[in-house]
Amino acid sequence: MNPGEKWHSTTIVCVRLNGKVAMASDGQVTLGTTIMKKTAAKIRRLAGGDVLAGFAGSSADAFALFSRFEAKLDEYRGNLERAAIELAKDWRTDKMLRQLEALLIVADRNSSLLLSGTGDLISPEEGILAVGSGGPYALAAARALCAHSALDAAQIAEQALRIAAGICVYTNDHIAVETLS
Repeated sequence: MNPGEKWHSTTIVCVRLNGKVAMASDGQVTLGTTIMKKTAAKIRRLAGGDVLAGFAGSSADAFALFSRFEAKLDEYRGNLERAAIELAKDWRTDKMLRQLEALLIVADRNSSLLLSGTGDLISPEEGILAVGSGGPYALAAARALCAHSALDAAQIAEQALRIAAGICVYTNDHIAVETLS
């Protein structure tokens, strides 16, 4: 797999609108050019259901990161931002973690963050984050829907994924949506 292909096989979008948060993912798992699974679960509820976490990239790497992030959430008593900062620091400085090929979007009722292995910790200005092969399409669709529709956060997240699935061959229309209010 060449470096340009490492994010293929998933799309995650997170929408924060009017006090609601929704995260949506497609269900496709792709190995090279072969669809291996259509109904994968790529979003998890953490911290007793108060935090949503979604991933793009290698599944095994993402599960390792979910475990580490959940441990950080426990260590910092559910403080999403502090847990994310500490995971990003570990991810950037730990030799083994630096090899992980995944991106995480995490959200609670107050914050939405994107974490990467390069130490990036990004909070969106518009309340929308998207990652994965269909991420740019989902991001554009979600921005347009937020600006020009009366849909709620969950509806926007789902429709943004449906639009991405119609464009990106690595994104399917088996969509899972999780919400926080």
